[in-house]
Amino acid sequence: MLAAVLEASTAQLVSIWFVVGGVGGLIASLLGASPSVQVLVFALVSAVTLIATRPFVKKVLDFKTTGTNADRYLGKIAVVTVEINNTLGVGQVNVLGSIWTARSSDGSVIPIGSRVSVESIDGVKLIVRLKTD
Repeated sequence: MLAAVLEASTAQLVSIWFVVGGVGGLIASLLGASPSVQVLVFALVSAVTLIATRPFVKKVLDFKTTGTNADRYLGKIAVVTVEINNTLGVGQVNVLGSIWTARSSDGSVIPIGSRVSVESIDGVKLIVRLKTD
């Protein structure tokens, strides 16, 4: 009953699986099942309902990742403007005319003026690797 009240007070299907499990437990109770059997029926019905409806719910609530312009830097060549040293927590690169804080992907120190390849973005930092020609 508590799950039904909780579900009725939200609009996000937070506990619908437990409502169905509760109904299963209620039916078990009406049929004279012991409290331990009622709890078992509740848990099993809730789990089966969750597993059965998960693909549908996942499809309906499919949240797509919103791309950002930052993705355009991936794979680009940048020039180190401040020595990259992960241990000291310093390093900057210039890529496509923008200055970014940078860290090396392998932990190596990369000197000023080196060309690096942008491998990934971690928050506001570019993760780069020394470009070998």
